[in-house]
Amino acid sequence: MAHIFRGRYAGRIDGSFVVFLIGMRVNKPWKVAEWLPVARAMPTMLQELYSHPEKGFLGGEMFLSFANRAPALVQYWRSFDHLDHFARDRNDIHLPAWREFNRRVGGVGSVGIWHETYLVEPGRYEAIYGNMPRFGLGKVAEHLPAGGRLETARRRLGGDDTPGVEPSY
Repeated sequence: MAHIFRGRYAGRIDGSFVVFLIGMRVNKPWKVAEWLPVARAMPTMLQELYSHPEKGFLGGEMFLSFANRAPALVQYWRSFDHLDHFARDRNDIHLPAWREFNRRVGGVGSVGIWHETYLVEPGRYEAIYGNMPRFGLGKVAEHLPAGGRLETARRRLGGDDTPGVEPSY
C-alpha cells in the first residue's frame, strides 16, 4: 500500500516541463482483436521509458476514462524535444507501434487515439495534494509541505492572497 503523506503538500519542479495527455477510445468493444493490441502497446512503452530516464520521461499516472471506455495517461516530460524525439526515433519503441496502428486499424474506426501536449513554463502551474501518496507532479518532482509561499493556489503561482478573501485549497 502506498505511503500516505498526511497534511498538504505541493509539487514543484525546476524549469519548464511538458504535460502530455494520451489515451485511446474503444469505439467498437466487440472488435477486441483490433483495440487490444493498441491497449497493450502503452505498458510496453512505459516500461521502456521508466528504464531509460535519459529519454526525458519523468513519470506519469494511468487512469480509466469511463467516457472513452479505455485507459488514459497523464505523462510528465522534461522537454518537448525529449517527447518529440521519443515519438519520432526509428530505433525507439513508439514509431514502429504507431506505424503498426496506422497499418492495422488507423482507418477502420474501431479504436480511436488522442493526445494533448502542454508546454509549462516555470511558475505557470500549481499542484496541491492533501492526505495523498505521492501523485502526479508531486510524484515526479519535488514534494514539499504546502505552507508559507506554497499554502494557497495564488501563492504557489507567485502571487499574494487577496486581503479578506478565504485562501483556496
